Formats: sequence, C-alpha cells, structure tokens
Amino acid sequence: MTGITPAMQIERVETYPLLHRLSQAYGDANGYKRYRTSYLIRVITRSGIDGWGEVIDWLPTLDKGFRERIVPYLLGKQASNRIALVDVISKWHQRSAAGVSMALTEIAAKSAGMSVCELWGGKIHSTIPVYASFQSYTEREDWIQLSIRRVQEQVQAGFQHIKVKIGGRAYYEDRTHIDSMMKSLPGNIQVAVDANQSYDMASAARWNPIFSQYGNWMWLEEPMPMERVGEYVKLRAALSIPLAGGENLVRCAQFLPLYKEGAIDIAQPDLLHTEGIEAFRTHLQIAREFGYRVSPHSFDGSLARLYTLFAQACLLPWSKMDEDQIEPVEWDVMENPFTYLFPVSVVNGSVSIPDGVGIGVEPNWEIINAARWDGSVYA
Repeated sequence: MTGITPAMQIERVETYPLLHRLSQAYGDANGYKRYRTSYLIRVITRSGIDGWGEVIDWLPTLDKGFRERIVPYLLGKQASNRIALVDVISKWHQRSAAGVSMALTEIAAKSAGMSVCELWGGKIHSTIPVYASFQSYTEREDWIQLSIRRVQEQVQAGFQHIKVKIGGRAYYEDRTHIDSMMKSLPGNIQVAVDANQSYDMASAARWNPIFSQYGNWMWLEEPMPMERVGEYVKLRAALSIPLAGGENLVRCAQFLPLYKEGAIDIAQPDLLHTEGIEAFRTHLQIAREFGYRVSPHSFDGSLARLYTLFAQACLLPWSKMDEDQIEPVEWDVMENPFTYLFPVSVVNGSVSIPDGVGIGVEPNWEIINAARWDGSVYA
C-alpha cells in the first residue's frame, strides 16, 4: 500500500463551468448545436502543484454531480495514486474520470519536473498533423455555398486535411454539396466525410460512385451504427474508400470485434469518451497491435485535444513509409472560443508539441472569466 506523502495530498479542487452561445447554429446528422461548453477542473496539492482536466457533459447535472460527489472523494487523497482514483471515479461517471486523469497526470509530470510526453517515455513526433473538422449544416438556404467557402478559407490557411458532414440532408442534396466541394479543392487536399451513423448499408453504398471519382479521400466515418460489425465488413469490401469510426466506444473491448472481423480501416477513440488518459493510450496501442491506423476523434475540448496530441506524439508510426509517420488528429474550426483555452497554434496544418513542464502551456484566463456559466438552464 502506498504511504502518505503530505505534499502530494489533494488540498483543493476548483471547477470552471463555461458556456458560449453560438451566433449561428451549425450541425451534423445528429442536429444543430446552438452552444458550446467546457468544464475545466483544477486539482491542487498541499505543496501547490496543480493540474488541469476537462470534462464534457450537460453543465447543470455535471456541475452538481462533480462538486457534490467527486470533489469530496478527491480531497485528502494522494494525487500520485492516479490509476486507483480514476478507476473509482469511472464507476460513478466515466467522463469525469477522463477529466480527473488529465489533472493527476499533469501533477505527476510537474512533480517529476517533466513534460507529459517525457513522463510517458518521450515524444517520437515533434509535430502532429491535424485535420480541419467542419459542422457542414446551417439553417441558411445557401448552406452548401457557405460550407464550401468555409472549407476553402481553412485550406488557404494551410490545412492539408479536412472533414465535412453527410447524412443530415437527403442523399441528392448531400451529393451536390460533396461533389461541388471536391471540384473546388486542389487534388492534394485530403478529405474525410462523416455520416454520424445515419445510414444503413444500402444507403452508404450509394456513395461509392462519388468516392470512385476522386483519389484524395481520407475515409468515410461511421456511416452506420458501430455495433453492426458484419455490415461494416461487407461495406468495407464494397467501397473504394477506407472506413473509420469508434468515437463513442468507451472500452477497448468494444473495438475488438471491429479489429478481429476486419470491419474498419482506422480507429477513432475519443479521450473524453474513455475512462481516462491511460485507458485512451491503451486504445491507441491496441490499434497498433492489431495493425490498424488510429486517427483520434477530438471535436470537443481544447485540453482534451492537447492530451490527444501528446498521446499521438508518443505513438510509434503505423507503417515504415516516410509519408505515413503519424495519423492526423481532429481540430475543430467552427465558432468555438474554447478551442483557444489552452493555446497551441496550427501552422500549415500541423501542431508543434509544447516542451514545457506539465502540459507546457497555461490556460487563457480571459476566456475562462468571460465565459463562466451563470448556472441557468440552457438548451
């Protein structure tokens, strides 16, 4: 049993619920988003070492549950016992476990005078490619023109990889959007399309004539519910584009049927939907063990995305090809001030991994102070 180290006892846990109401709704096949949220936590030890974490959920229930159950549990505990603490919290609220794991990981790195990547054995990649992730639909009649214009702006800003949405409109309307967009882009821009599990196999297969026309696809993401493993196997054999998915799969065991049956080409775990950063890193490693590419999903959460970049930076390449050193990570380019909560910059479609102790960057207090949630119910 680990002894008590007073300096590493958790003395305080601060919470920062943040809300931003969008100036214009945007969305995907699941519907429109009218706000963006973030729930930051800051765990502080008796010695003053602190660590930041991030949770995503509906703020009224998340804030109450976190403050009334998880904070009292953490107070007085040893921050160094992060595996055991996160395991207990994951049984109560898996998303909170993900946030606490980030905070305790940063405390461990700071107490050792290391960066998070050094704590994990050192980064293999100094820069990580990111893809510009769009929510393509708006309530405007000219949504197709607006979507294409937004994509072109990010390509001009240096992004080499993009992802857009399908499945939220009738097939012919979506096809017009995708075909027009592809014709407007240079052939070196890599494109993914995400259906958010909105199709059956026959509907997804209708896209193959479009996929066959262009050679710059990254993947088709989650065309069907992920539990339809057998149908994914058949679809993968029929399409001329790689299949990707898995953002909502919590445990590694949920990916195993996809790997064993050859149902996907690219795994997409999301840190915020797993049981913590160590579990998330296991997701990445198991994908490697089965010989699959892994391009993590990270649409929500500036800090979660930073930890995702750290994990990808410490992951061995999936192939020996120079141009395939590491797979890209998702980068939200829609209206969302929380993208800049933990500032790192995208330059020519890539992010340089910070080298400082802990996570290597400080939170943007201007955004935190401006976006503090007032406790009101929102929808």
